[in-house]
Amino acid sequence: MSYANIIRLGAAQMAPVLDRPGGTLEKVLNAVAEAADRGVRFLVFPETFMPYYPYFSFIDPPYKMGAKHLALYDEAVVVPGPVTEAMSAAARTHRMVIVLGVNERDGGSLYNTQLVFDADGSLVLKRRKITPTYHERMVWGQGDGSGLRAVDTAVGRVGALACWEHYNPLARYALMADGEEIHASQFPGSMVGQIFHDQIEAAIRHHAAESGCFVVNATGWLTDEQRAAIAPDEAHRKVLSGGCHTAIISPEGQHVVPPLTTGEGLLVADCDMALIMKRKRMMDSVGHYARPELLSLHLDDRPTAIVVRSRSLTLQDQEISDADEPVGSNRPDDGKSDRGTAVLRHPAG
Repeated sequence: MSYANIIRLGAAQMAPVLDRPGGTLEKVLNAVAEAADRGVRFLVFPETFMPYYPYFSFIDPPYKMGAKHLALYDEAVVVPGPVTEAMSAAARTHRMVIVLGVNERDGGSLYNTQLVFDADGSLVLKRRKITPTYHERMVWGQGDGSGLRAVDTAVGRVGALACWEHYNPLARYALMADGEEIHASQFPGSMVGQIFHDQIEAAIRHHAAESGCFVVNATGWLTDEQRAAIAPDEAHRKVLSGGCHTAIISPEGQHVVPPLTTGEGLLVADCDMALIMKRKRMMDSVGHYARPELLSLHLDDRPTAIVVRSRSLTLQDQEISDADEPVGSNRPDDGKSDRGTAVLRHPAG
C-alpha cells in the first residue's frame, strides 16, 4: 500500500438483537450502509456480534445454560452460508473492507470466529479464537494457528485478534511479523465494569505502539432491557455493565478520536497511513529492533486436521501395482524378488 494515503476507518459499538432471529444481521447491514454514507472504507464490528455474544455463559452455571446454548446453535453462522453471502454483497456494494465477529457453527461445535471481507466482496480471512477465555470454554471450541496472519485488502494488510488474545504476546507477534498495517480488535463489551474498559485500552494502545500499526477496536453494548433479560437477578446485572471501549488508535499508541464508552454509535476517523512508517523508523519490532538470533517465534500455521487418513493396501492396490510394471521389465526373477509385495504408486488420501 501507499503510505501517503488517508483512509477513513470505523468501529461500530452496537447492541445485538437477542429476541428475533436475523435481527442482528439487519442491524449490521444498516450500519454498513450508514458507514458507507460517511465515507468509511474499513469497518469493525464487536466480538461474536452475529448473532450475539454468549453473555448467558458468564451468568448461568453450566447445568442451567443448555437451552440457551442450543438456541445459539440455531442462530450461529455457517461459513459459507446466507450470512457470509449477505456480508459479501454489502462489502462489494459499498467497496468497504468489513471485519465481523460471528459464532460459527461447524458440525457439532461452535467457534469464536473473525471474518474479513475485502472491498470486492471476497472472504479473505476466516480465523478462530485460539483459546476461548474462562466461561467461554463451555461454549466454543479452540481455533488453530492458520488464522494468525495478515491479509492483503483494499486498505492495506489487515490482521485480527479477539479479546484476551491480545494478552498473548506471541499471537500478536505473529501478526506483526506478517506485516499488519491495520489491526482489527474485537471485545464483547458490557461486562465486568470499569476495569475491563481500562484493560482494553491498555491492550490495544500497547499493540498499536509495539506493532506500529493502526488498531480499530469494537466493543458490544447491552441495553438495560437486555441486561435484565439475561440476568433476572439484579445483583448479576452489575457484571453486565461497563467494559466498553470502542476506539481507533494510531501507530504511536494514541487515540485518533475520543473513544466511545457508552451507548450505541459509529466511531469514525481519518487516519494517515504515513504514521506507520514514521513509527517503524524509530522502532520496528520485527525488523531493526528485533534480535532473532536471541529471540524468535515458532508458529505452526497448519490448519488442524481432525482425521489424518492412511490405509492399508488391498488386493486391488496390488493388482494396480502389478499392472504398472512395464512389459519386458529387467527386474530379475531369481526367486528372491519381492514380486509378492504390493507397491502403492500414489500416496494415500
